[in-house]
Amino acid sequence: MRNILESRLNHLLTSVCMICMWLYYYNQLCKFFDDFQSFWLVLSDAPEKMGHALCICSRSAFTLDNKRYYFVQKLEEGFVDLVEGAHDGRFYALKRILCHDREARKEAQTEVEMHRLFNHPNILSLTAHTFMERSGKCEAWLLLPFISKGSLWSVLEKLRDKGSSMSESRILHILHGICEGLKDIHDKGYAHRDIKPTNVLLDENDRPFLMDLGSMNKARIEVRGSREAMTVQDWAAQRCTISYRAPELFNVESHCIIDERTDIWSLGCVLYCMMMLEGPYDLIFQKGDSVALAVQNQVSIPQPCSYSQGLQTLLSSTMVSNPQERPTISWVLEQVQGLRGSDFSDIDTNRV
Repeated sequence: MRNILESRLNHLLTSVCMICMWLYYYNQLCKFFDDFQSFWLVLSDAPEKMGHALCICSRSAFTLDNKRYYFVQKLEEGFVDLVEGAHDGRFYALKRILCHDREARKEAQTEVEMHRLFNHPNILSLTAHTFMERSGKCEAWLLLPFISKGSLWSVLEKLRDKGSSMSESRILHILHGICEGLKDIHDKGYAHRDIKPTNVLLDENDRPFLMDLGSMNKARIEVRGSREAMTVQDWAAQRCTISYRAPELFNVESHCIIDERTDIWSLGCVLYCMMMLEGPYDLIFQKGDSVALAVQNQVSIPQPCSYSQGLQTLLSSTMVSNPQERPTISWVLEQVQGLRGSDFSDIDTNRV
């Protein structure tokens, strides 16, 4: 009797093992067909195009505007990839924007149009772009030049980690380029609205490039009534980084004019960050205190300060709570040029 039970138990265990094995192969087969279906959708589902042809030929390569590119690695969070052009061997940054709805697609299209509008050595250019749709989802692909040194913020972080600082000549060199790019934006009747260290890229010679043009809009916004004021305020809360946001965007008045001098405030915050290696309101935000209240007070420059009185005065001039008392970008640029003087000798850009 015992032998019979052992035999049946062995038979049962064998059957269970066989079932598990078949389930495993069945799952692998299903996964294969799912992957194949996804791959086929990419190939067969022709994406909508905005002036460029896009064909994804494998998981590691794609063709944009009749040129082939290879994926190299992820650069950062937010759908940015480092890619290499097969036709020229150069590296590019591929920014992918997931468009959840029509409004998001419109914002991505605005970013493309802003790139096309400007051709300036201190504004990041757009190499190519496309909009692709498949399975009900839309992505905007923006191909941008790859700036190897990274953002101004990453440079400042390295200096802070080393216990070092940025020289005044280097600050003025970078600030001058930012002002030149910003002046071109303002001269064309637009404002950037999100100037901050992470939106400034630096090349090997410390030439700055303004990037992330998705928050740009017309420089002059006339607000007529409380409803329009709330609309502008809500927009600013979503698109303008809180610790670099101008005071007038926190509590928008019912009848006022918002203009390009919001960028001058943000520029002052960037200058402060280059001098102190942190933004003037970064710690306030990190503590959970009110940035909206803090920006109503005159900015305080920690003393003793190793930088010239002229640079400190320029900083204080840009960070004035009342936008009507803030200078224009042309005035700021003149002051920067005056502080630089006539000595345009080479600046050591290899310290970081």
